[in-house]
Amino acid sequence: MPEYHLRIKELPAGAQPRERLRDLGAQALSDAELLAIVLRVGVPGTNVLLLAQQLLVEQGGWPGLLRCDYGELCRRHGIGEAKAATLKAALEIGRRLLLADPAERLQIKNPTDAAQLLMLEMGHLDQEHLRTVLLDTKNRVQAVSTVYVGSLNASLVRVGEVFKAALRHNSAALIVAHNHPSGDPTPSPEDVLVTREIVSAGKLLDVEVLDHLVIGQGRFVSMRERGLGFSR
Repeated sequence: MPEYHLRIKELPAGAQPRERLRDLGAQALSDAELLAIVLRVGVPGTNVLLLAQQLLVEQGGWPGLLRCDYGELCRRHGIGEAKAATLKAALEIGRRLLLADPAERLQIKNPTDAAQLLMLEMGHLDQEHLRTVLLDTKNRVQAVSTVYVGSLNASLVRVGEVFKAALRHNSAALIVAHNHPSGDPTPSPEDVLVTREIVSAGKLLDVEVLDHLVIGQGRFVSMRERGLGFSR
């Protein structure tokens, strides 16, 4: 007979995620085990590890859980308000760690560094999002700002909005990024036109535009590397 509605501490010895974390370190745990620690307890018919596995599959892993609406999580059988709040808080802590104090901030050394910061979430968005990664004089991440949501069209995107957060943070440089919900990161002619306008505005505002990344599902394109929208 399976063990149902078990708290983590009631799982069989050797199968307890907290015990494994203590003995092996957090990096040794599976995604389901880490999530089970956050959820703490399952529901009748589903133990906590199985509940965690189901939730990860249903939402498409951590990126899906990050995007998932709080209300939707609360309505999911076995979650409720307390678990949804704990989970959302844990995910937000992880996101903020990437933007920690200056000595700990991620330094962007190449397009891949920037893409890894963004792809986890942006590669699975249903709509196009235009974001900026704000950088200090040492190319350390200050913040990530969402500028625009919707189709990337030069006639709709106000270039001044791209630099608003950068000027507020006194950023030395920024990286522009937007996603293609189709999953294909191939830049469009419109992407090139928008990039040219943003790069030109950056020169006027003395904020260097280091790159424009187009993000797909598990892939990205650096427009600077391809010479698209950037003068060689």
